Amino acid sequence: MTKETTAGPRSAAPTAVIAEDGAADRPVTQDQVSIRLPAEGAYLSVLRTATAGLAARLDFTLDEIEDLRIAVDEACGMLLAQAPPDASLECDFTLDEDRMSVAVSAASRHGQPPARDTFAWTVLSALAGSADAWVGPDGKVTVLLRKVRGTSRPG
Repeated sequence: MTKETTAGPRSAAPTAVIAEDGAADRPVTQDQVSIRLPAEGAYLSVLRTATAGLAARLDFTLDEIEDLRIAVDEACGMLLAQAPPDASLECDFTLDEDRMSVAVSAASRHGQPPARDTFAWTVLSALAGSADAWVGPDGKVTVLLRKVRGTSRPG
């Protein structure tokens, strides 16, 4: 059996959207990057490296980059614990001027999002800035992390 890792832009050109914060009526350019790889711990270093590279591109601080790397790793760990054999891990990065969203998804044997009342979820939310999770109609569990540049946790 061969393992396939694909990476590349979701679309050929950046997309214009309206800012989430509603502070401006100007379009914000978003770049989107998607990575799909086997749902195995051995491949998580690929996502940690991609996370760091993309966050650096947005001029995140070293602390913010490390927080995001750890948060992505933790979110993936939560999903891998439920993933059936031969599942894929899908990671979609959305890059704005000063923020990055990371949506990590995988098929799930249990069809349950990670519990939000755990220490792991509290740490994940603190590292990422904000976190959310849900189960899609296809039974795939998604964890969404959002980090805004300049919002490092207190040191």
